[in-house]
Amino acid sequence: MITYFPADEIKSKLTQIVRHLDFNHVDLNRLATFRSTGSKSRAIARCYALSKIWQQTLGTKAHYIIEVISERFDKLPEEDKEKVLIHELLHIPKTFGGGFRQHDYVCNKNVEVLHRKLKTQFL
Repeated sequence: MITYFPADEIKSKLTQIVRHLDFNHVDLNRLATFRSTGSKSRAIARCYALSKIWQQTLGTKAHYIIEVISERFDKLPEEDKEKVLIHELLHIPKTFGGGFRQHDYVCNKNVEVLHRKLKTQFL
């Protein structure tokens, strides 16, 4: 059975990444973070969005959730964790409207470029 827990430390890391990489389109007030345990998935992390139909039904704007799968994510070195979080953030389009960017844009090349930029910001 999968269990979900709020992940404030992931939110803090994402906040740093968003600010240092100028991901100004990401509304941190509408981005939630969770850590899950008990998943059999091979995924390391997942990004979810509140789709247009749900937004209209609930009378709200788009929200996104980034979930890290504890069994896989927690074992990674810090640099790989940063790359995973950058990867998940890249799925969020500039419109922040409830859609997703696909893997033709969200690829290792773009993640590596952004991770290098992030590391130079911290020097």
